[in-house]
Order: sequence, then structure tokens, then C-alpha cells
Amino acid sequence: MNSEERLVSWMEEYEKLVFSICYRMTQDYFAAQDITQETFLSAFRHSSDFDGVSAKAWICRIASNKCVDYLRNAVRRQIPTEDEKIPETVSNIGRPEEEILENELKKQLLDACRSLSPPYDKVAEDYFYLEKKAETIAREQEQNIKTIQTRIYRARNMLREIYRKKNLDRRTT
Repeated sequence: MNSEERLVSWMEEYEKLVFSICYRMTQDYFAAQDITQETFLSAFRHSSDFDGVSAKAWICRIASNKCVDYLRNAVRRQIPTEDEKIPETVSNIGRPEEEILENELKKQLLDACRSLSPPYDKVAEDYFYLEKKAETIAREQEQNIKTIQTRIYRARNMLREIYRKKNLDRRTT
């Protein structure tokens, strides 16, 4: 059996299983579809590495690794860092789904910032949500710039932990 025939056989036999794994891990139907395709594409590309023992286990491992990669990247996209701010769009006319998604992500970010304990809540909201510079926050709060930078750093780590837990909780439900 050549590699193309093997791929077709794997897809017919394991497509539903792989999709269900991807959907359970990502909780996103469309991402699960994409990851399912990526899984079989990867299996095809690396079919020479397949040892022939258990195609099912091998393909499921590829799928779960792809999902983990997707989730890691999703977490990075959701938490803005100092260098990455939420992009402002010039016009959302004609793209209501993008506006709704952006508003929802901003609301989630604001909620996450406000869930932090003082003084990190205010610093996180000012820095990540309102996109103020550290110097501006220091001046407004009458604090040393180094103090504000430290709080931003700690707030960022706290936010990362909140998003990580949120993604873990979503995967276990």
C-alpha cells in the first residue's frame, strides 16, 4: 500500500475519532476541523516515520500534539504583552462578527484585570485594557516608574495564569 492509499485509509477509519479529540481539547468546532486536516497532512508527510505498530495511537498522538500547540498559541494571542497591544481597527463596517469578537475579548480582558488583587487590578486595567504607558500610570498614581513596571510584570504573570486555568477548565469540561 502506497502512502496516498494509506492516508485515505486512515482518514476513512480515524477522521471522526481525530475530530472528536480535537474538539474536546479545543472546544472550538472550526479549530477542530482545521487541526483534524493538519493531523492527517502531518501523518501523510511523516508516513515514512510510522513504525506500523498502531496507526490509531500514532495519529491520535499527532492530533493531541497539534491541539496542545494550538492552545499554547491561543493563550499567547489572548493576553497582550507589553509589545503587543490590542489592535485598533479603523473601520468595522461590514465586519460585525469581528467587532463582536473583539468586544468580547476586550470584555474578558477587562474582567480578568479587575479580578486581580489591588494594586495589580488598577495597573493591569490601565496598562493592558486602556493601553496607557507605564510612565503615564506612574504619573497618575504618583508612584515610582520602577514600582509600576514591577506591578505590570506581576499583573501580566497573574493574567497568564488566569488564562491558562481558563483554558485547562475548558478542556476538562
